[in-house]
Amino acid sequence: MPETIACVDGRDLSLTQGSGIATYGRNLLTTLSRMGVGTQVLYGPPTPVRSDPLLDEIMLANPDARAGNPTAWKRLVRTTRARWGLPAVPVQPGQVIWPRDGAAPPATDSYWASQDVFRTAHRSFVKTGRLTQIHFKCDRDVPAPDVCHWTAIMPLRGKDALNLYTMHDLIPLRLPHLSLSNKEHYLAICRAIADGADHIIVGSESAKADIVDMIGVSPDRITNTYHAVQLPSGHMERSDDEIAVEIEGAFGLPWKGYFLHYGTIEPRKNLGRTVEAYLASGVTTPLVIAGGDGWLFEPETAVLDQVRAGQGAAAGRIIKLKYLPAGLLASLVRGARALLFPSLYEGFGLPVLEAMSMGTAVLTSTSGSLPEVAGGAAVLVDPYDVNSIRKGILALDGDEGLRDAMVERGTVQARLFSPQAYEARLTDLYTRLGLRLAPGDTT
Repeated sequence: MPETIACVDGRDLSLTQGSGIATYGRNLLTTLSRMGVGTQVLYGPPTPVRSDPLLDEIMLANPDARAGNPTAWKRLVRTTRARWGLPAVPVQPGQVIWPRDGAAPPATDSYWASQDVFRTAHRSFVKTGRLTQIHFKCDRDVPAPDVCHWTAIMPLRGKDALNLYTMHDLIPLRLPHLSLSNKEHYLAICRAIADGADHIIVGSESAKADIVDMIGVSPDRITNTYHAVQLPSGHMERSDDEIAVEIEGAFGLPWKGYFLHYGTIEPRKNLGRTVEAYLASGVTTPLVIAGGDGWLFEPETAVLDQVRAGQGAAAGRIIKLKYLPAGLLASLVRGARALLFPSLYEGFGLPVLEAMSMGTAVLTSTSGSLPEVAGGAAVLVDPYDVNSIRKGILALDGDEGLRDAMVERGTVQARLFSPQAYEARLTDLYTRLGLRLAPGDTT
Protein backbone atom coordinates (compact mmCIF):
# COMPACT_ATOMS: atom_id res chain seq x y z
CA MET A 1 0.00 0.00 0.00
CA PRO A 2 1.32 3.54 -0.76
CA GLU A 3 2.76 5.43 2.20
CA THR A 4 0.57 8.47 1.46
CA ILE A 5 -3.12 8.42 0.51
CA ALA A 6 -4.73 11.51 -1.05
CA CYS A 7 -8.45 12.13 -1.49
CA VAL A 8 -9.65 14.56 -4.18
CA ASP A 9 -13.18 15.98 -4.11
CA GLY A 10 -15.39 14.76 -6.95
CA ARG A 11 -17.81 17.68 -7.12
CA ASP A 12 -17.05 18.42 -10.78
CA LEU A 13 -15.79 14.99 -11.82
CA SER A 14 -19.33 13.68 -12.29
CA LEU A 15 -20.42 16.48 -14.65
CA THR A 16 -21.43 14.97 -17.99
CA GLN A 17 -20.06 17.94 -19.95
CA GLY A 18 -16.95 18.40 -17.86
CA SER A 19 -15.46 21.67 -16.62
CA GLY A 20 -12.07 23.28 -16.18
CA ILE A 21 -12.07 22.19 -12.53
CA ALA A 22 -12.91 18.63 -13.55
CA THR A 23 -9.97 18.66 -15.97
CA TYR A 24 -7.75 19.93 -13.17
CA GLY A 25 -9.00 17.19 -10.81
CA ARG A 26 -8.35 14.41 -13.33
CA ASN A 27 -4.84 15.73 -14.04
CA LEU A 28 -4.18 15.93 -10.29
CA LEU A 29 -5.26 12.30 -9.75
CA THR A 30 -3.15 11.05 -12.66
CA THR A 31 -0.11 12.97 -11.43
CA LEU A 32 -0.48 11.78 -7.83
CA SER A 33 -0.59 8.18 -9.07
CA ARG A 34 2.64 8.69 -11.01
CA MET A 35 4.20 10.06 -7.83
CA GLY A 36 3.38 6.84 -5.98
CA VAL A 37 0.55 8.39 -3.95
CA GLY A 38 -2.61 6.35 -3.38
CA THR A 39 -5.68 8.17 -4.68
CA GLN A 40 -9.33 8.39 -3.64
CA VAL A 41 -12.30 10.49 -4.76
CA LEU A 42 -15.09 11.88 -2.55
CA TYR A 43 -18.51 12.02 -4.24
CA GLY A 44 -21.73 13.59 -2.99
CA PRO A 45 -24.58 11.46 -4.40
CA PRO A 46 -28.11 12.84 -3.99
CA THR A 47 -29.42 9.73 -2.25
CA PRO A 48 -28.57 8.32 1.18
CA VAL A 49 -25.56 6.03 1.25
CA ARG A 50 -26.73 2.50 1.95
CA SER A 51 -25.13 -0.75 2.97
CA ASP A 52 -25.78 -2.12 -0.51
CA PRO A 53 -22.48 -1.71 -2.40
CA LEU A 54 -24.09 -2.25 -5.79
CA LEU A 55 -26.72 0.45 -5.30
CA ASP A 56 -24.11 2.84 -3.90
CA GLU A 57 -21.92 2.46 -6.99
CA ILE A 58 -24.97 2.89 -9.26
CA MET A 59 -25.68 6.26 -7.64
CA LEU A 60 -22.07 7.39 -8.07
CA ALA A 61 -22.12 6.43 -11.75
CA ASN A 62 -25.51 8.09 -12.31
CA PRO A 63 -25.52 11.22 -10.12
CA ASP A 64 -28.32 12.86 -12.12
CA ALA A 65 -30.76 10.07 -11.31
CA ARG A 66 -33.97 11.31 -9.77
CA ALA A 67 -33.77 10.87 -6.04
CA GLY A 68 -37.01 12.63 -5.28
CA ASN A 69 -37.24 16.07 -3.79
CA PRO A 70 -36.00 16.01 -0.20
CA THR A 71 -38.36 17.83 2.10
CA ALA A 72 -37.30 21.07 3.73
CA TRP A 73 -37.26 19.17 7.02
CA LYS A 74 -34.78 16.58 5.70
CA ARG A 75 -32.53 19.31 4.31
CA LEU A 76 -32.66 21.09 7.67
CA VAL A 77 -31.74 17.88 9.52
CA ARG A 78 -28.74 17.25 7.24
CA THR A 79 -27.62 20.87 7.51
CA THR A 80 -27.90 20.80 11.30
CA ARG A 81 -25.94 17.55 11.55
CA ALA A 82 -23.18 19.10 9.42
CA ARG A 83 -22.24 21.28 12.40
CA TRP A 84 -20.65 18.18 13.93
CA GLY A 85 -19.31 16.85 10.66
CA LEU A 86 -20.57 14.57 7.90
CA PRO A 87 -19.69 10.90 7.43
CA ALA A 88 -18.14 9.52 4.26
CA VAL A 89 -18.22 5.79 3.65
CA PRO A 90 -16.15 3.76 1.17
CA VAL A 91 -17.73 2.53 -2.05
CA GLN A 92 -15.97 -0.26 -3.91
CA PRO A 93 -16.07 0.10 -7.71
CA GLY A 94 -16.13 -2.66 -10.27
CA GLN A 95 -19.69 -3.86 -10.80
CA VAL A 96 -21.14 -0.99 -12.84
CA ILE A 97 -20.26 0.16 -16.37
CA TRP A 98 -19.65 3.88 -15.95
CA PRO A 99 -20.15 6.45 -18.73
CA ARG A 100 -17.25 7.11 -21.06
CA ASP A 101 -17.90 10.81 -21.70
CA GLY A 102 -17.10 13.75 -19.46
CA ALA A 103 -18.38 11.82 -16.43
CA ALA A 104 -16.13 8.80 -16.98
CA PRO A 105 -14.72 7.46 -13.71
CA PRO A 106 -11.42 9.08 -12.79
CA ALA A 107 -8.27 7.00 -12.47
CA THR A 108 -8.32 6.29 -8.74
CA ASP A 109 -7.96 3.47 -6.24
CA SER A 110 -11.24 3.88 -4.33
CA TYR A 111 -14.28 6.10 -3.78
CA TRP A 112 -15.94 7.75 -0.80
CA ALA A 113 -19.59 8.80 -0.71
CA SER A 114 -21.35 11.33 1.52
CA GLN A 115 -24.92 12.30 0.68
CA ASP A 116 -25.26 15.72 -0.97
CA VAL A 117 -22.10 16.76 0.84
CA PHE A 118 -21.16 19.79 -1.26
CA ARG A 119 -24.51 21.59 -1.10
CA THR A 120 -25.05 20.62 2.53
CA ALA A 121 -21.67 22.11 3.49
CA HIS A 122 -22.57 25.41 1.82
CA ARG A 123 -25.90 25.57 3.63
CA SER A 124 -24.17 24.78 6.92
CA PHE A 125 -21.57 27.48 6.34
CA VAL A 126 -24.30 30.08 5.90
CA LYS A 127 -25.59 29.20 9.38
CA THR A 128 -22.33 28.56 11.23
CA GLY A 129 -19.53 30.29 9.34
CA ARG A 130 -17.45 27.12 9.79
CA LEU A 131 -15.97 24.56 7.42
CA THR A 132 -17.80 21.22 7.54
CA GLN A 133 -15.57 18.39 8.68
CA ILE A 134 -15.64 15.07 6.81
CA HIS A 135 -15.31 11.93 8.94
CA PHE A 136 -13.91 9.13 6.77
CA LYS A 137 -15.33 5.80 7.98
CA CYS A 138 -12.44 3.62 6.84
CA ASP A 139 -12.57 -0.16 6.66
CA ARG A 140 -10.07 -2.96 6.12
CA ASP A 141 -9.79 -2.29 2.38
CA VAL A 142 -10.06 1.52 2.22
CA PRO A 143 -7.90 3.59 4.59
CA ALA A 144 -8.68 7.16 5.57
CA PRO A 145 -6.71 9.72 3.54
CA ASP A 146 -3.59 11.46 4.77
CA VAL A 147 -4.26 14.43 2.47
CA CYS A 148 -7.45 16.03 1.20
CA HIS A 149 -7.26 18.05 -2.02
CA TRP A 150 -10.19 20.47 -2.43
CA THR A 151 -10.12 21.49 -6.10
CA ALA A 152 -12.14 24.67 -5.68
CA ILE A 153 -13.24 27.10 -3.00
CA MET A 154 -15.60 25.00 -0.86
CA PRO A 155 -16.34 24.96 2.88
CA LEU A 156 -15.04 21.46 3.66
CA ARG A 157 -12.11 19.89 5.43
CA GLY A 158 -11.04 16.31 6.08
CA LYS A 159 -10.69 15.12 9.67
CA ASP A 160 -7.19 13.98 10.69
CA ALA A 161 -5.72 14.90 7.30
CA LEU A 162 -3.66 17.67 5.73
CA ASN A 163 -6.09 19.92 3.87
CA LEU A 164 -4.84 21.49 0.65
CA TYR A 165 -7.11 23.96 -1.16
CA THR A 166 -6.73 24.97 -4.79
CA MET A 167 -7.88 28.56 -5.25
CA HIS A 168 -7.93 29.02 -9.01
CA ASP A 169 -8.85 32.70 -8.88
CA LEU A 170 -10.75 35.35 -6.95
CA ILE A 171 -12.79 36.58 -9.90
CA PRO A 172 -16.07 37.00 -7.93
CA LEU A 173 -14.14 39.49 -5.74
CA ARG A 174 -11.81 40.97 -8.36
CA LEU A 175 -14.55 41.48 -10.97
CA PRO A 176 -17.78 41.18 -8.95
CA HIS A 177 -19.99 42.35 -11.83
CA LEU A 178 -19.06 39.27 -13.87
CA SER A 179 -20.69 36.63 -11.68
CA LEU A 180 -23.97 35.94 -9.91
CA SER A 181 -22.40 34.46 -6.78
CA ASN A 182 -23.15 35.82 -3.31
CA LYS A 183 -19.99 37.87 -2.79
CA GLU A 184 -20.33 38.09 1.01
CA HIS A 185 -20.72 34.31 1.25
CA TYR A 186 -17.82 33.73 -1.15
CA LEU A 187 -15.48 36.08 0.72
CA ALA A 188 -16.40 34.48 4.05
CA ILE A 189 -15.52 31.01 2.70
CA CYS A 190 -12.23 32.29 1.31
CA ARG A 191 -11.33 33.74 4.71
CA ALA A 192 -12.32 30.54 6.52
CA ILE A 193 -10.14 28.53 4.14
CA ALA A 194 -7.28 30.97 4.66
CA ASP A 195 -7.56 30.39 8.42
CA GLY A 196 -7.94 26.61 8.26
CA ALA A 197 -5.90 25.43 5.28
CA ASP A 198 -2.65 23.57 5.79
CA HIS A 199 -1.60 24.96 2.42
CA ILE A 200 -3.10 26.73 -0.60
CA ILE A 201 -2.35 25.80 -4.21
CA VAL A 202 -2.70 28.18 -7.16
CA GLY A 203 -2.14 27.91 -10.89
CA SER A 204 -0.36 31.21 -11.53
CA GLU A 205 1.61 33.99 -9.88
CA SER A 206 -1.26 36.32 -10.77
CA ALA A 207 -3.70 34.24 -8.70
CA LYS A 208 -1.19 34.07 -5.83
CA ALA A 209 -0.83 37.84 -5.80
CA ASP A 210 -4.61 38.30 -5.66
CA ILE A 211 -4.92 35.93 -2.68
CA VAL A 212 -2.10 37.67 -0.81
CA ASP A 213 -3.52 41.14 -1.50
CA MET A 214 -7.26 40.51 -1.09
CA ILE A 215 -7.45 37.73 1.52
CA GLY A 216 -4.25 38.50 3.43
CA VAL A 217 -2.70 35.05 3.19
CA SER A 218 1.05 34.91 3.82
CA PRO A 219 2.94 34.11 0.57
CA ASP A 220 4.78 31.21 2.23
CA ARG A 221 1.43 29.41 2.69
CA ILE A 222 0.73 29.47 -1.05
CA THR A 223 2.42 27.38 -3.75
CA ASN A 224 2.07 27.94 -7.47
CA THR A 225 2.17 24.54 -9.15
CA TYR A 226 0.84 25.92 -12.45
CA HIS A 227 -1.31 23.43 -14.36
CA ALA A 228 -0.67 20.82 -17.02
CA VAL A 229 -2.60 19.93 -20.13
CA GLN A 230 -3.66 16.34 -20.76
CA LEU A 231 -4.76 16.00 -24.38
CA PRO A 232 -7.11 13.16 -25.37
CA SER A 233 -5.20 9.89 -25.47
CA GLY A 234 -3.47 9.34 -28.80
CA HIS A 235 -4.62 12.66 -30.27
CA MET A 236 -1.19 14.06 -31.11
CA GLU A 237 -0.19 10.77 -32.74
CA ARG A 238 -2.80 11.41 -35.44
CA SER A 239 -1.52 13.12 -38.59
CA ASP A 240 -2.53 16.59 -39.73
CA ASP A 241 -4.14 15.03 -42.79
CA GLU A 242 -6.31 12.79 -40.62
CA ILE A 243 -7.44 15.74 -38.48
CA ALA A 244 -8.13 17.78 -41.64
CA VAL A 245 -10.41 15.05 -42.99
CA GLU A 246 -12.24 14.88 -39.65
CA ILE A 247 -13.02 18.59 -39.36
CA GLU A 248 -13.96 18.80 -43.03
CA GLY A 249 -16.34 15.88 -42.61
CA ALA A 250 -17.79 17.02 -39.28
CA PHE A 251 -18.06 20.77 -39.85
CA GLY A 252 -17.24 21.49 -43.51
CA LEU A 253 -14.24 23.54 -42.38
CA PRO A 254 -10.83 23.66 -44.07
CA TRP A 255 -7.55 22.93 -42.27
CA LYS A 256 -6.24 26.16 -40.70
CA GLY A 257 -9.09 27.99 -42.41
CA TYR A 258 -11.13 29.31 -39.46
CA PHE A 259 -10.81 31.15 -36.16
CA LEU A 260 -11.98 29.45 -32.96
CA HIS A 261 -13.40 30.74 -29.69
CA TYR A 262 -14.36 28.06 -27.14
CA GLY A 263 -15.50 27.80 -23.55
CA THR A 264 -18.68 28.39 -21.56
CA ILE A 265 -20.36 31.61 -22.68
CA GLU A 266 -20.32 34.05 -19.77
CA PRO A 267 -19.27 37.71 -19.46
CA ARG A 268 -15.71 36.93 -18.38
CA LYS A 269 -14.95 35.07 -21.63
CA ASN A 270 -15.65 38.28 -23.59
CA LEU A 271 -17.47 36.72 -26.54
CA GLY A 272 -19.49 39.88 -27.21
CA ARG A 273 -16.43 42.04 -27.92
CA THR A 274 -14.78 39.16 -29.79
CA VAL A 275 -17.72 38.98 -32.22
CA GLU A 276 -17.79 42.77 -32.58
CA ALA A 277 -14.07 42.82 -33.39
CA TYR A 278 -14.40 39.95 -35.84
CA LEU A 279 -17.21 41.71 -37.72
CA ALA A 280 -15.32 45.01 -37.70
CA SER A 281 -12.20 43.33 -39.12
CA GLY A 282 -13.97 42.41 -42.34
CA VAL A 283 -12.05 39.14 -42.63
CA THR A 284 -13.75 36.35 -44.55
CA THR A 285 -12.14 33.53 -42.56
CA PRO A 286 -15.04 31.87 -40.65
CA LEU A 287 -15.37 32.22 -36.89
CA VAL A 288 -16.35 29.07 -34.99
CA ILE A 289 -17.80 29.50 -31.48
CA ALA A 290 -17.96 26.32 -29.38
CA GLY A 291 -19.47 26.33 -25.91
CA GLY A 292 -22.69 26.09 -23.93
CA ASP A 293 -24.54 29.00 -22.37
CA GLY A 294 -23.41 29.99 -18.88
CA TRP A 295 -24.63 32.69 -16.51
CA LEU A 296 -25.46 36.15 -17.91
CA PHE A 297 -24.84 34.85 -21.43
CA GLU A 298 -27.59 36.89 -23.14
CA PRO A 299 -25.64 40.19 -23.48
CA GLU A 300 -22.64 38.25 -24.78
CA THR A 301 -24.62 36.64 -27.59
CA ALA A 302 -26.84 39.63 -28.48
CA VAL A 303 -24.81 40.77 -31.51
CA LEU A 304 -24.15 37.19 -32.55
CA ASP A 305 -27.86 36.35 -32.46
CA GLN A 306 -28.74 39.38 -34.57
CA VAL A 307 -26.11 38.57 -37.15
CA ARG A 308 -27.08 34.92 -37.39
CA ALA A 309 -30.75 35.85 -37.71
CA GLY A 310 -30.00 38.09 -40.70
CA GLN A 311 -29.40 37.26 -44.33
CA GLY A 312 -26.07 39.05 -44.81
CA ALA A 313 -22.76 37.43 -45.70
CA ALA A 314 -21.54 37.65 -42.10
CA ALA A 315 -24.28 35.26 -40.97
CA GLY A 316 -22.74 32.47 -42.99
CA ARG A 317 -19.25 33.10 -41.65
CA ILE A 318 -20.09 32.58 -37.97
CA ILE A 319 -20.71 29.00 -36.83
CA LYS A 320 -22.12 28.36 -33.34
CA LEU A 321 -21.62 24.94 -31.78
CA LYS A 322 -22.56 23.74 -28.30
CA TYR A 323 -20.96 20.99 -26.26
CA LEU A 324 -18.46 18.79 -28.12
CA PRO A 325 -16.78 15.57 -27.00
CA ALA A 326 -13.18 16.14 -25.89
CA GLY A 327 -11.65 14.40 -28.91
CA LEU A 328 -13.66 16.36 -31.46
CA LEU A 329 -13.00 19.66 -29.68
CA ALA A 330 -9.27 18.88 -29.68
CA SER A 331 -9.40 18.31 -33.44
CA LEU A 332 -11.23 21.64 -33.86
CA VAL A 333 -8.53 23.42 -31.81
CA ARG A 334 -5.71 21.76 -33.72
CA GLY A 335 -7.18 22.64 -37.12
CA ALA A 336 -7.87 26.32 -36.36
CA ARG A 337 -5.94 29.19 -37.90
CA ALA A 338 -5.87 30.78 -34.45
CA LEU A 339 -7.59 30.63 -31.08
CA LEU A 340 -9.34 33.87 -30.11
CA PHE A 341 -9.35 34.02 -26.30
CA PRO A 342 -9.35 37.68 -25.15
CA SER A 343 -10.80 36.83 -21.72
CA LEU A 344 -11.33 39.64 -19.24
CA TYR A 345 -9.60 37.69 -16.46
CA GLU A 346 -8.31 34.18 -15.78
CA GLY A 347 -6.61 32.45 -12.88
CA PHE A 348 -4.76 30.35 -15.46
CA GLY A 349 -6.28 30.09 -18.94
CA LEU A 350 -6.25 26.43 -19.97
CA PRO A 351 -7.48 27.03 -23.57
CA VAL A 352 -4.34 29.07 -24.27
CA LEU A 353 -2.12 26.20 -23.15
CA GLU A 354 -4.20 23.62 -25.01
CA ALA A 355 -3.95 25.55 -28.28
CA MET A 356 -0.20 26.10 -27.94
CA SER A 357 0.29 22.41 -27.16
CA MET A 358 -1.49 21.48 -30.39
CA GLY A 359 0.35 23.87 -32.70
CA THR A 360 -2.30 26.58 -33.01
CA ALA A 361 -1.58 30.31 -32.89
CA VAL A 362 -3.21 32.23 -30.03
CA LEU A 363 -4.73 35.67 -29.51
CA THR A 364 -5.31 36.41 -25.85
CA SER A 365 -5.53 39.33 -23.45
CA THR A 366 -3.24 41.41 -21.28
CA SER A 367 -5.31 40.69 -18.15
CA GLY A 368 -4.84 38.37 -15.19
CA SER A 369 -2.64 35.33 -15.68
CA LEU A 370 -2.88 35.21 -19.47
CA PRO A 371 0.35 37.06 -20.33
CA GLU A 372 2.11 34.85 -17.76
CA VAL A 373 0.84 31.63 -19.36
CA ALA A 374 1.32 32.85 -22.94
CA GLY A 375 4.88 33.96 -22.19
CA GLY A 376 5.43 35.97 -25.37
CA ALA A 377 4.01 33.18 -27.55
CA ALA A 378 0.68 34.85 -28.34
CA VAL A 379 -0.72 38.06 -29.78
CA LEU A 380 -1.80 40.10 -26.73
CA VAL A 381 -4.71 42.56 -26.92
CA ASP A 382 -6.61 44.85 -24.57
CA PRO A 383 -9.73 42.78 -23.84
CA TYR A 384 -11.88 45.88 -23.27
CA ASP A 385 -10.87 47.53 -26.57
CA VAL A 386 -12.73 46.17 -29.61
CA ASN A 387 -10.28 47.93 -31.93
CA SER A 388 -7.30 46.25 -30.24
CA ILE A 389 -8.93 42.85 -30.70
CA ARG A 390 -9.78 43.74 -34.32
CA LYS A 391 -6.16 44.58 -35.09
CA GLY A 392 -5.02 41.31 -33.56
CA ILE A 393 -7.46 39.33 -35.69
CA LEU A 394 -6.32 41.12 -38.84
CA ALA A 395 -2.66 40.45 -38.03
CA LEU A 396 -3.19 36.75 -37.48
CA ASP A 397 -5.46 36.39 -40.51
CA GLY A 398 -3.15 38.09 -42.99
CA ASP A 399 0.37 37.29 -41.77
CA GLU A 400 1.33 33.64 -42.15
CA GLY A 401 4.82 34.41 -40.86
CA LEU A 402 3.36 35.80 -37.63
CA ARG A 403 1.22 32.69 -37.19
CA ASP A 404 4.21 30.42 -37.79
CA ALA A 405 6.26 32.38 -35.23
CA MET A 406 3.48 32.13 -32.64
CA VAL A 407 3.17 28.38 -33.23
CA GLU A 408 6.92 27.86 -32.85
CA ARG A 409 7.12 29.92 -29.66
CA GLY A 410 3.94 28.34 -28.32
CA THR A 411 5.36 24.84 -28.71
CA VAL A 412 8.36 25.84 -26.59
CA GLN A 413 6.23 27.68 -24.02
CA ALA A 414 3.86 24.71 -23.63
CA ARG A 415 6.75 22.50 -22.47
CA LEU A 416 6.93 24.57 -19.27
CA PHE A 417 3.47 23.15 -18.45
CA SER A 418 4.07 19.54 -19.45
CA PRO A 419 2.77 16.70 -17.25
CA GLN A 420 6.38 16.03 -16.21
CA ALA A 421 6.93 19.65 -15.16
CA TYR A 422 3.67 19.65 -13.20
CA GLU A 423 4.64 16.40 -11.49
CA ALA A 424 7.98 17.90 -10.43
CA ARG A 425 6.27 20.94 -8.91
CA LEU A 426 3.69 18.83 -7.06
CA THR A 427 6.39 16.46 -5.83
CA ASP A 428 8.33 19.41 -4.44
CA LEU A 429 5.23 20.61 -2.57
CA TYR A 430 4.59 17.17 -1.07
CA THR A 431 8.22 16.92 0.01
CA ARG A 432 8.12 20.33 1.71
CA LEU A 433 4.94 19.32 3.53
CA GLY A 434 6.69 16.21 4.87
CA LEU A 435 4.58 13.73 2.92
CA ARG A 436 6.21 10.44 2.02
CA LEU A 437 6.25 9.25 -1.59
CA ALA A 438 6.90 5.81 -3.01
CA PRO A 439 10.61 4.98 -3.23
CA GLY A 440 12.11 6.18 -6.47
CA ASP A 441 9.28 8.67 -7.17
CA THR A 442 10.58 11.68 -5.28
CA THR A 443 12.41 13.38 -8.12
